[in-house]
Amino acid sequence: MEKITQIKQYADHLRLTLLRKEAEKYIHMAQINKPTYIDYTSELLEREVKHRKRTDTERRMKLARLPRNHNLDKYDYNFVSGLNKRQLEELRELIWLEQAYNLVLMGPSGTGKTYIAAGLVHDAVNKGYRAYFTSMEDMINVLKMKEMTSSGLNAYNRFIRAHLIAIDDIMLFPVKKHEAVAFFNLINHLHEQCSIIITTNKSPKQWAEILEDEVLTTALLDRLLYHCEVVKLEGNSYRMENRKEIFIK
Repeated sequence: MEKITQIKQYADHLRLTLLRKEAEKYIHMAQINKPTYIDYTSELLEREVKHRKRTDTERRMKLARLPRNHNLDKYDYNFVSGLNKRQLEELRELIWLEQAYNLVLMGPSGTGKTYIAAGLVHDAVNKGYRAYFTSMEDMINVLKMKEMTSSGLNAYNRFIRAHLIAIDDIMLFPVKKHEAVAFFNLINHLHEQCSIIITTNKSPKQWAEILEDEVLTTALLDRLLYHCEVVKLEGNSYRMENRKEIFIK
């Protein structure tokens, strides 16, 4: 027992969390199966690496803050026009992330913009990228709070180190001038370093009206659209067509 305790202490020091938790199990298995030293060492390290990758993915997936529905394997190509199967599969390969390309998803409410954006973030996290999903409102709040709270600063630091950020419902609500400037500064910092997915139901002209600054809007669009694919989605609202009611009629 003393040796097992010592093994756990060593594992804890080396941050081998799986070995620390299940040392007795692996020692018992070795006593039964009697593997060679090489096989035992290789299997032990392989299990630890897989465990570390799995927990890292789970941690990054939690930080991504995805909405409930984001499984692109279930995307309904028949309901909305603007993105066919080949195009979505190409987006899901995520080659464009290596080139820091952006993606703008435009269309009426309910046409799958959020679903696609969240699904691509999910795919990116699974492939090892640092990817996050946020609303425009939440991002503005992070920009306001980064100088005031540690949680706000931590969220901001995650953004500036990201490979991919999806910003949902951009320009849906009015934005104050200082908030718009802070948002532009972040986009400018991320320009050609991080891919950005934008979902919006507003035209560029409406962006200028919301920001009340045509020059700032032009500069913002210039950075977002420089290396960018714009996808225009059309169709009826999926949520309204598939809405569920409390009372059975």
